[in-house]
Amino acid sequence: MGAPKYVLLSYDEGAESTGEHGYEETWALCEDAEDLFADPVPPARGTYELLGCAPEGDLRTALARARADGSAPLGLLALETLDKTGRGEGEWWLEDVRVVGDRPCARDLSLRDITVEGSQSDDNPYDYPECPPLSPGYRIRGADGEPWGVCRDLAHVQEGPPEQLDPPVRLLGCSPQGALRAALDGGEEDLGHVKVVRIDASGRPVQPAAEGELRAWIPSARGPGLVDLTLDPWSERPPLAAREVWDLWGEGRPSEPGRWAGCSPDGRRFWADTALANHAHDAPNRPPGTTYHLDGSHVTDAPGFFCALGEAVNGPAGYFGWGLDALDDCLRGRWGATLPFTLVWHDAAVARACLGVTPHAGRRPPTFEELLAFLTERHVEVRLA
Repeated sequence: MGAPKYVLLSYDEGAESTGEHGYEETWALCEDAEDLFADPVPPARGTYELLGCAPEGDLRTALARARADGSAPLGLLALETLDKTGRGEGEWWLEDVRVVGDRPCARDLSLRDITVEGSQSDDNPYDYPECPPLSPGYRIRGADGEPWGVCRDLAHVQEGPPEQLDPPVRLLGCSPQGALRAALDGGEEDLGHVKVVRIDASGRPVQPAAEGELRAWIPSARGPGLVDLTLDPWSERPPLAAREVWDLWGEGRPSEPGRWAGCSPDGRRFWADTALANHAHDAPNRPPGTTYHLDGSHVTDAPGFFCALGEAVNGPAGYFGWGLDALDDCLRGRWGATLPFTLVWHDAAVARACLGVTPHAGRRPPTFEELLAFLTERHVEVRLA
């Protein structure tokens, strides 16, 4: 058997949800896995019509641009359902909205029927917003609650393409033991629920990979006594970028700084996830007034900044936030540093040139100036070098 990359643990959802420890048993070491990695499928985009709409603000601006250019980005759009008195009864969201056209409203020529494309938010409380009897319609708002007008109704014109089903995961070259070995020897059909964890060369866990149900097995071509297992995962699969990050952690936690620098932007984002999964929460914070040195020579994007900041505070492969909200939590203590402190940002010119405004509506990564302002407001003295 070659060096295993994964360990297969027994999984009890009830025990995990109640915080019970020690219920996991090692069921197998696995040499490798197929069809484990997959980027999340973007939400299906649908076409909608805001019927009888009186647009305001950014919606009116985007509509004018769409008339000139064919379509225009708008970002997050919220529809607040109104009761018969005009009071709001809850919101329903479309994400990554684009305005694609409009026409006069047949019922009132002073209003417009506006066609948009967008993806339903995962946070929506229901599949489709429906107005109650005698309702005047919907109030339209932007991501920060800014008023974008009103509309009398919403029509779902076209659904996006159906989602593609991912293949099952194949766990290759597994050496079964314990309850799994007994289930295989006994010819049982129900092999159990398992958790797959990526491990390094010494067998130390690096990061959880997937959870699911074992469906089938066959003898493995990788050696006598080994089996290949089929797993139907119910958790999200690791993104494609996880492969390159886990390879860099394959010999153990990286001891040299900057190992993340050669990763893609998605790889850098996942590097921060892996660093978080391996953060030592019992390590004491450094005292207030400590000076930290950030190597900015590879900070060409926002994920790179957070990788570099994690290493500045907590050493190679260290973690200190993966975004502004997470960074804000880290600055409150228990993550290695205590405010106030000084951050010396070396080669800051790289980030100043690369961390510009992304030209699209909606969410975007912070700019260089916004990062500086964020840190300064929270009593971090930043020295550019």
